[in-house]
Amino acid sequence: MQRTELDTYLNQYLEVARFRDYCPNGLQVEGRAELRSIVTGVTASLALLDAARDAGADAVLVHHGYFWRGEEPRVTGTRRARIALLLAHDINLFAFHLPLDAHAEVGNNVQLARILELPVAGRFCEQDIALHGAFDAPLPLSALARRVAERLGRVPLVIGRDDQPVRRIAWCTGGAQGYLEEAVRLGVDAFISGEISEQTVHLARESGVAYIAAGHHATERYGIRALGEHLAARFGLAHTFIDIDNPV
Repeated sequence: MQRTELDTYLNQYLEVARFRDYCPNGLQVEGRAELRSIVTGVTASLALLDAARDAGADAVLVHHGYFWRGEEPRVTGTRRARIALLLAHDINLFAFHLPLDAHAEVGNNVQLARILELPVAGRFCEQDIALHGAFDAPLPLSALARRVAERLGRVPLVIGRDDQPVRRIAWCTGGAQGYLEEAVRLGVDAFISGEISEQTVHLARESGVAYIAAGHHATERYGIRALGEHLAARFGLAHTFIDIDNPV
């Protein structure tokens, strides 16, 4: 398919225009016009781009791309190395941040719910990105934490009592620890996100809402992979998901 065709489709499918974001969504670095093979990954690191080049990718699709608001704008150092590789090998780079978090089919939060078997009842928070729901019956916080560790392959940091019952739950992947306050107002028993800050611990303890920090990278591997699988099925593109290890 043509690059312009994919760009148009992705912007419509992910409803890019309705989001206020901290970076440009869509095509960030232009490469060759015709696409047959795509690689997906969480972050457009040099390691991912090297692997995509070796895989013969015509385009790389990521959740974390470039040109973030307030970031140093000069193309030097590591940024130069990344962009130089893309341009030298005529590889397109597409990035989708909040639109990928929120999407109802391939979004990070919907995909995390599928992986962890979390019940989806509604949305909340900034631009309706986060999700919440309620289990049919409460389960101990320790059991939920074990499920997270087993399914994501990473032991989470847990704030709360092991025997604390969890029925109502909310979650938002990545660096969404700032949404805990809104989750508390929802009246949930536990909140899952990727990262945790110093003040998050105190709010969780004082509010009684358990907090599970499951890893930024670990919680955001599934949306971009699902998007690649969707494109492969719809357009016949060859697709490879490449997971560059990140302990955070």
